[in-house]
Amino acid sequence: MMKYSNTYIKLGDAFFQRIEPATVAEPKLQLWNKDLAASLQLSSDECQDKHKLAQVFSGNELADSAEPIALAYAGHQFGHFNPQLGDGRAHLLGEVIDNENIRRDIQLKGSGRTHFSRQGDGRCALGPAIREYIMSEAMYALGVPTSRCLAVVTTGENVIREVALPGAVVTRVASSHIRVGTFQYFAARGDIESLLSLADYTIARHYSDITDDTTERFVQLLERVIEKQIQLIVQWLRVGFIHGVMNTDNTAICGETIDFGPCAMMGVYDPATVFSSIDRNGRYAFGNQAKIAQWNMARFAEALLPLIDCVQDSAVKRVEPLIINFSTQYEQAFNTMLANKLGFAHPDDADIEHLKELLIIMHKNSLDYTQTFTQLTNSFEQADIADKLKATLGSWYDSWQAKLCAANIDFAAAKQLMQHHNPLLIPRNHHVEEVLDKCQESGNSDAAEHYLRFLRSPYNAQNGMAYFQQADAEADENYHTFCGT
Repeated sequence: MMKYSNTYIKLGDAFFQRIEPATVAEPKLQLWNKDLAASLQLSSDECQDKHKLAQVFSGNELADSAEPIALAYAGHQFGHFNPQLGDGRAHLLGEVIDNENIRRDIQLKGSGRTHFSRQGDGRCALGPAIREYIMSEAMYALGVPTSRCLAVVTTGENVIREVALPGAVVTRVASSHIRVGTFQYFAARGDIESLLSLADYTIARHYSDITDDTTERFVQLLERVIEKQIQLIVQWLRVGFIHGVMNTDNTAICGETIDFGPCAMMGVYDPATVFSSIDRNGRYAFGNQAKIAQWNMARFAEALLPLIDCVQDSAVKRVEPLIINFSTQYEQAFNTMLANKLGFAHPDDADIEHLKELLIIMHKNSLDYTQTFTQLTNSFEQADIADKLKATLGSWYDSWQAKLCAANIDFAAAKQLMQHHNPLLIPRNHHVEEVLDKCQESGNSDAAEHYLRFLRSPYNAQNGMAYFQQADAEADENYHTFCGT
């Protein structure tokens, strides 16, 4: 089975609690990610023994090289700072090197209580575990930076939420679990020595091209993390993803999507779209995600100030331009993304203003985000679709094609670019819930495996895909997500 190392544990006991996962009564393997397992260099023979896999990835059996720990971190939750959060139901088993020579964390979620549980039971229900598996695999296939799931194992035990639900443990694989909140944890305590160790470790693990040995390296770290966050948010917006709980403890320094509890996908285009049951004021609405990312980066900058300069005002002067410039960088990245979705590789300012008018029309007419871009992509060769779009979008449609011609962009080239940026399929909320219900009712993962067959090829037309492409605006109106994992 896996041979772990653990470089993070070398940072010292202040960074974690050493604790083993709780054993479970009757582990059974529900979902196993064969492709991910292969990339982690697990042999095919090892992957055949489902009983062994269930024992290992429930936490019942630990490899000799595993050193399970619960990570310490703090975080701003909906704008309010909590100086101690940490892994309340997760255990980092260790790290492995994948076939691309990238170090990956292997973490169990739902694996029992820790010092950071804060009155929680340390467990996870099966539905949220399968949800994270489905959503993370969908995001990966869509080309969005993300953590992934290796396994879902049922425990043979119930967890009590509002009702008794079957319990599960999900294995998450990530480039690391270092968060903005990890830096805040030590900054809030005035533990500059640990903060320095964390920053240098992060640079070595994720941004090793930063070679400056002066305090300038921490400014460069901030700059690189900002770039990663902008890239991530723009990819979320490209596919209509709403994270739902963009707290600083859910903001990974490596720039991956992490924690899929209350996430959802936007159907009808509306920047104010919110599905999270705990986001009552729309802080993390679809259209607010870039602003929140900037706010989170300002909190990251604050945590780094003691490392940048012992005089706070001087440190602020070095990081403030980076935070201010976030908006400009984001706008440029967003504009390029939107232009690509509409066939322009190198748009000018006039093109961008025209392209943004489409979003206004979509919002006004309550048009489905994914379907509209799919229809635009197909309209080059399908006259009936073009006619419908002309009726729906008015003069914008003809002026869009005129601008493509004026830019000497061949329609075939435009379509090819659009196909690359506009998925045919996203994990729509009502389909995800339908699959989760089937899995919980049947006690097996057949429905999830069937759905994933389509989700793993979201840019290619497949027989049977049409069912999962169907939108349900009415269902979305009453849809709410919860922090279940």
